[in-house]
Amino acid sequence: MLGKEHTYVGECLASGYVSSVGSFTKRFEDQLAGMTGSRHAVGCSSGTAALHVSLRLAGAEPGRLVAVSDFTFIASANAVSYTGADLLLVDSEPQTWNMNSELLFDHVVENARLGRRIPDIVEVVHVLGHPAFMEPLIELRDRFGIKLVEDAAEALGAKWTSKAGDRIDVGSTGTAGCFSFNGNKIVTSGSGGMIVTDDEFFAERARHLINQAKSPSGGYEHDTIGYNYRLTNLHAALGLAQLERLDAIVRSKWEIARHYEKMLGGLAMSMAPRANWAAPTYWLYSVLLPAGCKELDEVVRGMASSGVETRRLWPPLHTQPPYARTPRLGGDVSEEIYAHGISLPSSVDLTEDHQGVVVAALERVIV
Repeated sequence: MLGKEHTYVGECLASGYVSSVGSFTKRFEDQLAGMTGSRHAVGCSSGTAALHVSLRLAGAEPGRLVAVSDFTFIASANAVSYTGADLLLVDSEPQTWNMNSELLFDHVVENARLGRRIPDIVEVVHVLGHPAFMEPLIELRDRFGIKLVEDAAEALGAKWTSKAGDRIDVGSTGTAGCFSFNGNKIVTSGSGGMIVTDDEFFAERARHLINQAKSPSGGYEHDTIGYNYRLTNLHAALGLAQLERLDAIVRSKWEIARHYEKMLGGLAMSMAPRANWAAPTYWLYSVLLPAGCKELDEVVRGMASSGVETRRLWPPLHTQPPYARTPRLGGDVSEEIYAHGISLPSSVDLTEDHQGVVVAALERVIV
């Protein structure tokens, strides 16, 4: 599924502006800001870079505490560790596989009552393209001044409906929302990321930090430690062409999800999450296989021998060596998801016939 990728990349090459200067970066930023209902967007070299800068500007530093989902790709936690802040891992809830925001809410309220430490920041991940339950986190922000940073790396185009009936884009609720345009994401620029925010000063500081904190007066003067985190014009050209087709891409993902649900209906497994208040993007269509079937690694090998690539979901962060001693709330749900979860082919170019091949192979392998 292609749009103007060749055209825009060709224009970028012809202009000679392929690095961090050129028109496509701003066009890409403006387009994403508009799509998410945000006032500002700042292109970065990766989604992890966007998270790192956003967390730093939200106040993450040594002595501060950041709560993050236990079930997520490790970059979510690594971005916190780069700042020197402490981590609190929060288990998933079974409906959406996202951070159990009600569990965290109860923990914070109780700790605040007892005068104990509470998080300064919550980094909430919209896992696998499904929005997290944001209402309890918004209340934590309003009651205790806790900053919210949204890791929406996998969820570009996803929306959720508030109790008031408002339809809200992921990434637009927190102090900042962070997106990834890695090669496997909903929209790709090959490599890249983006920060969205309504805070003009936050956006200005982010632009400053991603450019090595270079003084605006020119020359080689730098007022703090910065980073080489700029998005190139060449990557932005590719990303813009993809972003212009976001609605069509998300529709394709929904069709793939619908076909999988129909084809897998006869098998005893849990389908990819979808809460009634959420419009996910089904970045990777993932299911939970039933207890009693073959070991997941054996299933993955069996699918591969049938010519179908599948993959296991991430191990919970508390089981990963860098975070094995990190304080956590719960953990049983994230372990259950890892023990039974598998992602199926989810490319936007996947046909219904292709999905039939996937499902037939899965039926053979899991018994």
